[in-house]
Amino acid sequence: MSSPAEPGAPAVQVDGVEHRYAAVSALGPLDLSVAEGAFLVLVGASGCGKSTLLRLIAGFERPSAGRVRVAGAEPVPGRGAGLVFQAPRLLPWKTVGGNVDLALRYAGVPREQRPARVEQLLDRVGLHDVAGRRTWEISGGQQQRVAIARALAVPNPLLLLDEPFAALDALTRERLQEDLRRVSAESGRTCVFVTHSVDEAVYLGSRVVVLTSRPGRIALDRDIDLPRTGIEPDELRGLPGYAAYRAEIGHAVRAAADESERVRSLV
Repeated sequence: MSSPAEPGAPAVQVDGVEHRYAAVSALGPLDLSVAEGAFLVLVGASGCGKSTLLRLIAGFERPSAGRVRVAGAEPVPGRGAGLVFQAPRLLPWKTVGGNVDLALRYAGVPREQRPARVEQLLDRVGLHDVAGRRTWEISGGQQQRVAIARALAVPNPLLLLDEPFAALDALTRERLQEDLRRVSAESGRTCVFVTHSVDEAVYLGSRVVVLTSRPGRIALDRDIDLPRTGIEPDELRGLPGYAAYRAEIGHAVRAAADESERVRSLV
């Protein structure tokens, strides 16, 4: 049984965490504290432990050493956070609205309140006109919007996203980045987002953490001091600060990958 959440505790606290799969060290040691309302982006090469860290925060796995706390309590799968994966994982026998309604049902929202909440959530992700359609009748980008709406249906302050836009075309990806940036600002939820893309990290994040190659450790931890609201995407990407963050983080990702190759060549 998990301990109760602690008032005033960080949204996520990772203390001395290490994680191993059999004889393979995948992550750590790693220390990380995430403040309420932050949009933290984890970026790094494949196999650096980004998704492993997300699973530990979600409570799907227990660390081999150290501890993870969400709002001061041990994470419990399905309770501490809303989750969005690379694949939408929607129920094809239900409508778009039905998928969101099911999440509200499991969250304990009374039946009579759910239709209005479904409409509100779908409107928030730009899908107010497709509630009655089947999930296989809408595009991949729209399916990911449904997955985000479903995650937002659960009334908790943490949203975990594991490369949710990786399989989408560039235009759809950019549109969903804009939507997620807006939704996170409106909802005030803490977000932890995994990506391989440096540009996506800078665009979305209020903070970016670069992980080294396996075992994943923190190579760079950078706050992103850019406007979060009231600015168009092209205007944001045109700011000198945006280019500087992108260059710094891109260099850190490449340096971490190069160091890993150097170490492997010595073994």
